[in-house]
Amino acid sequence: MLPALLLTMALAYLLGSVPTGYLVGRARGLDLRVLGSGNIGATNALRVLGKPAGTLVLLGDALKGWVACSMVPALAWRWAGPASGTAPVWLGVAGGLAAVVGHNYTCWLRFKGGKGIATSGGVLLGLMPQALLTVLGVFGLVLLLTRIVSLGSLSAATALPFAVWFWHRDPVLIALGGSLAALAFVRHSANLRRLLNGTEPRLGQPTP
Repeated sequence: MLPALLLTMALAYLLGSVPTGYLVGRARGLDLRVLGSGNIGATNALRVLGKPAGTLVLLGDALKGWVACSMVPALAWRWAGPASGTAPVWLGVAGGLAAVVGHNYTCWLRFKGGKGIATSGGVLLGLMPQALLTVLGVFGLVLLLTRIVSLGSLSAATALPFAVWFWHRDPVLIALGGSLAALAFVRHSANLRRLLNGTEPRLGQPTP
């Protein structure tokens, strides 16, 4: 089982580390790392590149998470696991978490990546869609009321472990939810400081 775990995590990390936003920006002749907030994620891509390109980045980042927890574990289990049977849930959890880490700390850009929200969404879609719908509702409500994307993301991250507990009651999945929430807060530390200072921009406003 250890070879399957290591292979899953390695492949999922490499998949997650593909810098979708950076590549889409470069295709337009722009470098998201020096524009807007300097982040390569979907929110900054939306601000800098516009809705079509931002949507493409969002879907690409989410797809990485879904493939990493749904398809990569099955392949690793076939190549390095037992000869029969399906990949266990914990292997999908490991793949999903590795993909988010890869997105947040991509080896292709000196370990500076996105914030992992869209990729985490793809992982939730693959492993626990009910929890995803719940946190999407939280995100949408907070965004509607405040027009602050980061506050919506952090509110969804806060709700995530509770949503997983409510829908699944699986300690492995709850641990994944807590880990994804913690990663979101770590990557949003600058946003959190601006929120506390009252300087975080709303939709349509430039990033300070």
